[in-house]
Amino acid sequence: MGGAHSHGTHHTAAVPTGRLPRRLLLGGLALAALATVVGLVALWPSADRPSVPYAAEGVTFPEATVVEVGEPCPVIVSDPALAPEERVSFPEGCDELVVELVSGDRRTVRMPPGVAGSGLRAGDTVELSRIPGEGSAPTTYAWFSIERSTPLLVMAVAFALVVGAVARLRGLLALVGLGFAGAVLWFFMLPALLDGGTGLGIALAGSSLIMFVVLYLAHGPSVRTSTALAGTLIGMVVIAVVGEMAVRAARLGGVSAEGTELLWTYAPELDFGGLLTCAVIVAGLGVLNDVTITQSSSVWEIRAAGPQLTRREVFVSGMRIGRDHIASTIYTIVFAYAGTALGVLLLVSLYDRGMAALLSDESVSEEIVRTLAAGIGLVLAVPVTTGIAALTVAGPTAPGGASAAPS
Repeated sequence: MGGAHSHGTHHTAAVPTGRLPRRLLLGGLALAALATVVGLVALWPSADRPSVPYAAEGVTFPEATVVEVGEPCPVIVSDPALAPEERVSFPEGCDELVVELVSGDRRTVRMPPGVAGSGLRAGDTVELSRIPGEGSAPTTYAWFSIERSTPLLVMAVAFALVVGAVARLRGLLALVGLGFAGAVLWFFMLPALLDGGTGLGIALAGSSLIMFVVLYLAHGPSVRTSTALAGTLIGMVVIAVVGEMAVRAARLGGVSAEGTELLWTYAPELDFGGLLTCAVIVAGLGVLNDVTITQSSSVWEIRAAGPQLTRREVFVSGMRIGRDHIASTIYTIVFAYAGTALGVLLLVSLYDRGMAALLSDESVSEEIVRTLAAGIGLVLAVPVTTGIAALTVAGPTAPGGASAAPS
């Protein structure tokens, strides 16, 4: 009788919860954290980087109040046979702006084409560049930019309030993590790139540090978060490998971006190919993080709703969610890149060449490589994260046993 009772109790007990996969997961993350620290120490930028003055000596940027906005200039297109820079001209007396300086002096400056149509009106604040004259020459003022700090600050505060109201503490912690990510980018990754460090190593070290802090800060330390972190790191490595191979195979030099000429002059140590590889990795971080944390949470919710499901059944259910997520996120990646490169796409669409030929343009090819590398890493991160989550989530219970509690 006692033996039979013991036998029956054995059948209703919970199946082991997969402690070995959890230990392997945490051990792997510990090694990744160690590698991140080593990479940060090895690639940390020196403190003696040369600084470049923003403007010539004596040039200042005073603020002024708009008094009157002139009419926008009509575009005059001359002989189409001329070179593009000679084909378009703007008449005198339009696109002019009357401003009043703090001293009370009034000046008339010429605005760039299109600024008058941006909604600029009397009472707005603009920045001018004040260029002192040489010798007896008078001081001149020129257009610099519109002062936009107030509307940007209002938008930032509104964003923080909305995030806090909807996501509450977790959303506010995510904003703190976002600030930390910006600090890593500004104080480590950018200076290290300017020091001539390898873009691949800098991107992996900096991105890993960001993901460790951001994920645990926003979602709390747990096996569920660790699973998402592992999937994110693996996806990041995939993006890095695919991006590096694509940059080399496509012979991309990373020199199509605006400002490349100045970087060539002031940062001769910069590896432009490595810069492009770094950009590919960083660009895929946000959407990769979104996918992995969603997949990990989905597996935990599936286990809570179906405590008797086997790990294989949990994985299959999680992959159904993952496939839908992949389909929608691919659109997100493509449209995000298309939006940022819309001006370039408009420009190249004016050229009298076929679409296939335009794909070889460096600026277009860079966006394609960024999109496809991030897409490959994203797609592969889904089954990897789902598999790790299915192995590390609490095990199934037999009928009549206690439900597996989410970890």
